[in-house]
Amino acid sequence: MWGNTFLLSLRAIRRNLLRSFLTVLGIVIGVAAVVTMVTVGNGATRAVREQISSLGSNLLQIRPGQRLGPGGGTGAPAFQEADVDAIRDEVAGLKAVAPEVRSAVTVIANGKNWATTITGSNDQYFAASNWTLATGRIFNEDEQTAGAAVCVVGATIKRELFNNEDPVGQQVRIKSFSCEVIGTLASKGQAAMGMDQDDTIIVPLRTAQRRVIGNTRINTLLVSMDDGVDSEAVTASLTTLLRERRKLAEGQENNFNVLDTAQIAATLSGTTQLMTSLLGAVAAVSLLVGGIGIMNIMLVSVTERTREIGVRLAIGAFEREVLLQFLIEAVVLSSLGGLVGLVLATLASLGLTSLLGVPYAFNTGVNLLAFGFSAAIGVVFGFMPARRAAQLDPIEALRHE
Repeated sequence: MWGNTFLLSLRAIRRNLLRSFLTVLGIVIGVAAVVTMVTVGNGATRAVREQISSLGSNLLQIRPGQRLGPGGGTGAPAFQEADVDAIRDEVAGLKAVAPEVRSAVTVIANGKNWATTITGSNDQYFAASNWTLATGRIFNEDEQTAGAAVCVVGATIKRELFNNEDPVGQQVRIKSFSCEVIGTLASKGQAAMGMDQDDTIIVPLRTAQRRVIGNTRINTLLVSMDDGVDSEAVTASLTTLLRERRKLAEGQENNFNVLDTAQIAATLSGTTQLMTSLLGAVAAVSLLVGGIGIMNIMLVSVTERTREIGVRLAIGAFEREVLLQFLIEAVVLSSLGGLVGLVLATLASLGLTSLLGVPYAFNTGVNLLAFGFSAAIGVVFGFMPARRAAQLDPIEALRHE
């Protein structure tokens, strides 16, 4: 009985291909929209987490100023090298502490110019910022103390100025001095807002202060914590220490900010996940619209096939068989729509993630849920037309023109 009923349902669908296609169009659009939104949203969330983690491992950033944003640091004193030493000596649970100064400059090598960013710091900067060496070495303590003209370059500098050849031992001209390349960094790729993390040259802090920037101000301290350390406890210790060193009285507002990249990542991830859920919920409305479309078309089909139903009932068909036939038609239609929607969603997700530069995050659960929901819509919205067909009076149905 099940096999015959299924074949009858497929035959009825095939007789009206255009109407069947238009019937499932709402399901196709709904499934494709839901799965695409969730997939792209998950990819964006993963991209945010990867970009934040690429900045450093368990990283705290300390900057002068009473608040973030433009004007937030107006009048706030900068940090000094002594602050770096104090934090390293007095705060427990730290992996690395590094000062950071930056300046945009144009560098020259092999007859080529390139606009990049010079970063001045100490040897702990590489661990704090999650950098790994590709070739060469980092600067040593003597080079840091003397402010030596040595540098470590990123992958973009290696590509643009040295044609991807190993530049260790060669010279790069920065402003008025030449700097010897002693190492190259492994590539990190793009960060937030399309920033190229590999487009950088790192020099000792005093080299940057004396020869590039021209002052001893330090506007950022990077503090990397050991794994498993409570970031809130470290933040509290840092705040207490810096308040003492900056001679802030009790009740006086902090003139520095401590930013936890893990909290930033969690906040941004939560925001993208919320937006993904909202967009998915909006897209899911089209699934309900598609279900209503299936119900309307099935009701029309019952009206058109009233005489056929009457003949079947008159020659001995049971009500449950008629009910099952129309119910299977509805489920087959909605399931086909779900399958087509999944295919379109996969293609759309691959295209959008490639265009937006985020990873493709396939979610088996979401795909199965979307397909199952589309099949369930066929049952829910197909039941009333099927029940109406099964309850027709055979005599009245045979009289129907």
